[in-house]
Amino acid sequence: MSKIIDVRNAVIQFLKENIKTSDVTIIRVEKSGETWKTVAEVYEDDSFLKSMNLPPKKIRLFYAVVVDAELEILSFTRLSTYDDSENDNN
Repeated sequence: MSKIIDVRNAVIQFLKENIKTSDVTIIRVEKSGETWKTVAEVYEDDSFLKSMNLPPKKIRLFYAVVVDAELEILSFTRLSTYDDSENDNN
């Protein structure tokens, strides 16, 4: 199996276990030296609506996840926004 597919699967599994969601899509994978930088689109229940006991609604969030060569997650961060065009010049 391709290393990029292994990275994708590792990130999806990590986010599903730690964010408690079943809807994860990897939208960017980039190798940078010995690490892989990924961005995932995740749909989660809106925590505000949940706290007010209102009907749940899914919101779209983005997470940046960095993975090393052994498929260990080095970091993950929720992004405030994601614009794919800003990464085209890197």
